Amino acid sequence: MTTQTAFVVDDGFGLHNISRKQLPQEAVGPNDVRLIINAVALNYRDLMMVKGQYNPRQLLPLIPCSDAVGTVVETGSEVTSPQLGDRVCTLLCQGWIDGTPTRETTANMLGGPKSGVLATEIVLPKTGVASVPSHLSDCEAATLPCAGTTAYAALCNHADPKPGDCVLIQGTGGVSLFALAICRALDLRAIVTSGSDEKLRAAKALGATHGINYLKDRNWGKTARKLSGGDGVDIVIDVGGAATLEQSITACRPGATIAIVGVLSGAAASVNVIPIMMRQLRLQGVLVGSRRSLVGLVELFERERLRPVVDQVFTFDDSVEAFSYLESAAHFGKVVIEVCTESNLH
Repeated sequence: MTTQTAFVVDDGFGLHNISRKQLPQEAVGPNDVRLIINAVALNYRDLMMVKGQYNPRQLLPLIPCSDAVGTVVETGSEVTSPQLGDRVCTLLCQGWIDGTPTRETTANMLGGPKSGVLATEIVLPKTGVASVPSHLSDCEAATLPCAGTTAYAALCNHADPKPGDCVLIQGTGGVSLFALAICRALDLRAIVTSGSDEKLRAAKALGATHGINYLKDRNWGKTARKLSGGDGVDIVIDVGGAATLEQSITACRPGATIAIVGVLSGAAASVNVIPIMMRQLRLQGVLVGSRRSLVGLVELFERERLRPVVDQVFTFDDSVEAFSYLESAAHFGKVVIEVCTESNLH
């Protein structure tokens, strides 16, 4: 029997319950493709899933992670695209091709509830993958599906930015740095927050107009409003959730959009709705994006020759250490695992 190698969460949640296993190779259906996985990018969602915080009722065993780039090595009888040898990335919500999300189209997510991509190969529907920019390395391209698509959807699908508009971006994680790259490409001004002066300097080097250390400035929302040069910022990329929403509201001009893309500081908050009403603010939840959003991101990166920020690359053998490094929050940009080397294929 032909097998593949995968890292599996088994015998309970937690990083200590991730183990390397040999699993049977999946069959390829008429509309499927088989990928040899070249690289996997980690998201905070993956860490939460492994620890049982994202979905405590997730069935185990589970192969974690949703974001990967691979090479097509086998196609089903009905597949004309992609073709053998093509390099493609995975789609988080395998059933969400376009349009408004539904329970059905967002239920089949890689890395939970559906087993994910931290393996030497995977079989997916032909609509569950997309081409990647030709100028990006495997490790760079692997970061696009979740963090990149989320930033693109927040800015380009759920808002209507115009050149010169001001965007408040919280933090310097994956989604935030993708948002900063998109702002630069669309000629938008970006204000970035961080608890690290060093990371703020790095963000300014990448094109941020201003930086605010939220540990030193507890009223950073008011500061952002002043730095916008007008009545407030036009768009907020809110990755914090509960603890940051009040400051996000303070930073906004009337009619602004707050894209809620994360819950790093918690999911529940007591919010004063009066300023939301009086200033007609729009709170927009963002659950990654459809395949069409991913394709739009790829086209933008290809056209503008943009590159994502990769902080550190780990070997496949060191996958658990990669999760630990992500948990430390020491990274600036994406944490990636290089999978496809000759020693890992069997």
